Amino acid sequence: MLKGKKVLLGVTGGIAVYRVAELARMLIKQGAKVRCVMTNAACQFVTPLTFEALTGEKVHTALFNLTDEREMGHIQLARWADVVVLAPATSNILAKLAHGIADDLLTTMMQVCEQPILIAPAMNVSMWQSASTQKNVAYLKQKNMQILPPVPGILACGEQGAGRLPDLNVIVDALLPLLHSPCLQGQRWVINAGPTVESWDAVRTLSNRASGTLGAYLARWAEAWGADVCLIAGVGTPETPAGVQRVNVETGLEMLVACEKAAQDSDVFIATAAVSDFRFAVSPKEKIKRQNISSMMVEMVSNPDVVAHIAMMPHRPKTVVAFAAESQNHIGYAKDKLQRKAVDAIVANDVSNMGLSRSSGWWVTADQTVALKAAHKSQFAQQIIQKVMAL
Repeated sequence: MLKGKKVLLGVTGGIAVYRVAELARMLIKQGAKVRCVMTNAACQFVTPLTFEALTGEKVHTALFNLTDEREMGHIQLARWADVVVLAPATSNILAKLAHGIADDLLTTMMQVCEQPILIAPAMNVSMWQSASTQKNVAYLKQKNMQILPPVPGILACGEQGAGRLPDLNVIVDALLPLLHSPCLQGQRWVINAGPTVESWDAVRTLSNRASGTLGAYLARWAEAWGADVCLIAGVGTPETPAGVQRVNVETGLEMLVACEKAAQDSDVFIATAAVSDFRFAVSPKEKIKRQNISSMMVEMVSNPDVVAHIAMMPHRPKTVVAFAAESQNHIGYAKDKLQRKAVDAIVANDVSNMGLSRSSGWWVTADQTVALKAAHKSQFAQQIIQKVMAL
């Protein structure tokens, strides 16, 4: 997701520094290049050696370093980065940024920073809620700095309230819109994902192995590239960025209703969800007791074909993309579904991809069949979005 992107971490003095070390590791794992600037206070919590070991890069701490400053190091650091992340951001650093104070390497660097800035504060709840801090935060937002407010929880001091560093995945998700061109801005995308679950009785259900991971990545990337995204999420679909509108559903009928409502007059509808083909004709609200029953006949009825319904409805989306998970004759079945369901394109893949972190397949339209490169589902999602944009 972040391959080749250059992230500059500004680390200030709070107990959440130890979590930022894990953030650095996460960024590198996703392909980013990471450099760190630490304040003196941050070094009291975690040594620079920790971040050097994680990033493989020198950690910058001193403004008056003759070797660095001979080349105007604080300016070069700011220019090197694609994005700057301040985490954990203390009340002190927020005040300094708001009032233009430059008394160490980090604050001096921020004076000349022209790159996108993401700030993740963490502090005592009373400090966060204080009038001066909120005034500083409001000012920094006016300066187009992105601020992720701290989240509620038990704080290091033993108090409870909104003061904890946001979840690291939330911080990573918030970086995406700052790093990628908004080439989908003004478009409305609807994506469905995950399995549906059909109740047999009060306890038992019918479902499948779909995880919803690919659909969640599609929503994440479409939102990062500027689209207004609605994700219709089946049971167990992974979390999505705050900027994605999410509608949780359970059954095939609920999936149809939610998709129909969201997809009207949209630009793109992508149907990754594995909707159960059948549901139980009768679903008792009580648990069916086994007792002495050795066998049982169960009547099933067809669920609606969601993507075909969306493709044929009045005010259909401009582009409708279906998925075809098959165990054999992948391209042949995909071409048949392309005509039968009246969709614009189909991603054909193998059922063995369900539940895995990687995927592969084929992009099938009326004019072409193209193999999609096997990749992690995040990169696979990017390939699909690029194909949709080409339509």
